[in-house]
Amino acid sequence: MTPDHDRSRSPAGRTALPELLRGHRRTAGLTQAELASRAGVGVRTVRDLERGRSVRPQRTTVELLAAALALTGASRAAFLAAARGSAGVESSRPDTTLTAPVGGATTSEAAPADPPIALPPPVTLVGRDRDVTELAGMLTAERGPRLVSLVGLAGVGKTALATAVAHTAAFAHPAGVAGVLVGEGSDGPDVLAASMAVLGAARLPDLVARLAGRPALLVIDAVERAPDPVAATLHRLTGALPSLRVLVTGRHPVGIPGERVWPVAPLDVPPPGTENSGAAALEAWPAVALFTSRLAQVRREPPTPDELPALAALVRRLGGLPLAIELMAARGRLLDLTQLLDRYGDRVLDLATPADPAVHPGWDAPDALTRRSSGPAATPAPAAVTLRDAVATSYRLLAPEERAALRQLAVFDNRWSVELAEEMLADEADRDGAVVTDPVPLLDRFVELGLLSVRGTGSFRFRLLDAVRDYAVEQAAGEGELTRIRRRHAEVIARLVARTATDLVGPRSSDAVQRLDEMSSDISSSLVHAATDDPLIALRLAACLTRWWRFRGRDVAGRQWLRRLLADPRTADADPVLRGWAALGVSRLSAEHAAGAEELPTARAALDIFRQAGDVTGELEARNVLGTLLLSVGQQDEAREQAETALRMAARNGRTRDLAVAQNSLAWHEIRIGDLAAARRRLAAADRLAAESGEQRLRVLTWANRAEVARLEGWYADAVDHGRRVVAALSELGDPGLRRRVLGKLGLALAQDGRGAEATEVLTELRAAAAGVVSARAPGVAPRPRSEDAALFSGGAEAGLCALIEGNLALHQGDRELAAEWFAAAADDPGQDRRDVVEALVGLAASTANPAVLDRLERICQENGIRLLPQESGLLYALTAARGVPEAR
Repeated sequence: MTPDHDRSRSPAGRTALPELLRGHRRTAGLTQAELASRAGVGVRTVRDLERGRSVRPQRTTVELLAAALALTGASRAAFLAAARGSAGVESSRPDTTLTAPVGGATTSEAAPADPPIALPPPVTLVGRDRDVTELAGMLTAERGPRLVSLVGLAGVGKTALATAVAHTAAFAHPAGVAGVLVGEGSDGPDVLAASMAVLGAARLPDLVARLAGRPALLVIDAVERAPDPVAATLHRLTGALPSLRVLVTGRHPVGIPGERVWPVAPLDVPPPGTENSGAAALEAWPAVALFTSRLAQVRREPPTPDELPALAALVRRLGGLPLAIELMAARGRLLDLTQLLDRYGDRVLDLATPADPAVHPGWDAPDALTRRSSGPAATPAPAAVTLRDAVATSYRLLAPEERAALRQLAVFDNRWSVELAEEMLADEADRDGAVVTDPVPLLDRFVELGLLSVRGTGSFRFRLLDAVRDYAVEQAAGEGELTRIRRRHAEVIARLVARTATDLVGPRSSDAVQRLDEMSSDISSSLVHAATDDPLIALRLAACLTRWWRFRGRDVAGRQWLRRLLADPRTADADPVLRGWAALGVSRLSAEHAAGAEELPTARAALDIFRQAGDVTGELEARNVLGTLLLSVGQQDEAREQAETALRMAARNGRTRDLAVAQNSLAWHEIRIGDLAAARRRLAAADRLAAESGEQRLRVLTWANRAEVARLEGWYADAVDHGRRVVAALSELGDPGLRRRVLGKLGLALAQDGRGAEATEVLTELRAAAAGVVSARAPGVAPRPRSEDAALFSGGAEAGLCALIEGNLALHQGDRELAAEWFAAAADDPGQDRRDVVEALVGLAASTANPAVLDRLERICQENGIRLLPQESGLLYALTAARGVPEAR
């Protein structure tokens, strides 16, 4: 404590107020709390006066203290004089003591010349700049609302925001800015008296005269403690004082006409994956910035790079709730962030406040004033209050049907739409949908209470706060309804995915992928639950996800799900077409990780199902997938037959997109036999048809194949330009497997063109992408692999492509021995495409001049019907001439 705050004598030699007050209190045998209770002031007011921290006490405060101390005559006069002397010495500024708690009636003398701010000082806010600006704008606008209510959960930061807004808006309220903290048990006269007192009057007519039409701002904190008295007080004050504006905080709105409700949302949290961008990018998110600032108060070291994933996961798990963030960060004194996540990640609702939450920071403690009692026995010891208790208070404000709806919506893991809420809340007995439940009034109620976050402009912009979700799920489990709700959730998600899956092909493909991305966590949780509870729902859901899984590099986990569900005896009697689509999904995904040979029978079985059912769409898809698998096992002739049959079917049924797919497939067969001109023609036709169908993803695929034709023809610069264009497009569209392959071909074109530095950069990127394949293929939730699934985790063709690039780089540098090593590795890679194996063997033969390599090359070409290109034959001319045999065909 500095000397300035602990004066015992005034400059004039009189006994100072702190010493007098302390002496009279001790003489009376009272504690600070007992004196505060008798006087009807805050205990902090007494404490600050005795410590010399409050040097400008209000006259009414001093008079109340004198009366409580039973001072009379000379003692009273000296006490009042000491108070006046203290104020006169310290400052000539008008009285600006802090807020008054409800229960202590005070009065004031003439209005000050400058606008006083009788509020706690503002705290530094994180992530609230926009809120402060917009709210202050409302309170200062000429036609702005007269009453603004900040509503939200306990701990979301309502009081701190209100204080900051009031300080910001103070310039527009020359009659003053003051605040009242409502206490439990306050009645109408309490609230009215305290509100008038902090504004400088004891009676309403006096307050009308004091303000004289000048703008004033009143802040009322914690209105939920006495909602009816606060509403009655505000009705009287706003009716009598047209120049008064009021800013209130509470768990729910006041509920009087003209009120503007402002839900206070938690802080924004970083989406998954942001932690990979580094500490600076992570700290740009307000929830992270608050956590790290509070963590810095208990430990000196900032989060390490290894802690960043745990940091991001923690603030997401805490839902951006400031109180929860501060409580969690305080535990960082003993535990690192990874330990915090492991220990408390599933126990967020158990986080406890260290003291009585009735005491709001910066306000006088209200206990002795609001409980209408005196003596130390009337004030209970502070008790820890958990986040569960805080959420329960808001939950109890809901009507029974509102609570039931909240429990049902709590199973959504991420953001959802009004339409999904409507499906979720529909009467399960109403199979025909004759009874429509409008969820909008319910959602509005949840927003009104600060339970629901609404962000963004798209359909999927609603999300329950994390603490609210956790609490509601607990309540659903307690009511014995959680299993039923989760089954309903799985049905709703399955219907959403089925509606969306049809758009995964065609012009709306990108939008459909994004929609499923937004529901990714709900899709995963629905699969996990339904696979046990109702595997038929799970099968319907999984069968529609094949393309999305492939586009997002989740082919291994997707194939595992489909195989598990098809093997479940409870799905054996499912619709054969549904099982056909699931089997086709298994086959399609197997091709992404070089497991096509295993699923050839599965693809044939799916084709038979669609043919028997007369399902043209299914048959076309099955022939396309079957052709891909046949190519991977060297059965090129049958693969071409499948593509040609699909082309005829598509033409016969007017399927433009399927025509493009078939032409694209046949282009590879032209490349196989060395007819690059025919391949170009087919790809040009495929590009045109894809454009007519409106599917950008299919066009990008044709561009990738045209880039490969350019490379095989030796037009390396064109191949590089086209390849870069395709890689950029696939970065936006998805399909990481195709992007890696195109990236490899781009590196190969660069190496063959002698652009070593650029090829090396591509190699680095390709290897980094390939290294993340296993983790990328595990989508956060997957069925436990069975022993026969071990082969699913083998890599793709990236290793062979990397070796092929390295071989060409070494060849251009004149290092034939090193080139031979790389070409041999590329040729031996079991996941390598047959055409790439031929290219590797040509490089190996040219590097070593080994006749044995020619034998192997000839055998591969004959088995797969591959014809060497002119430039490949040129490289091998001397070697084949020396052997006296015809070139490999």
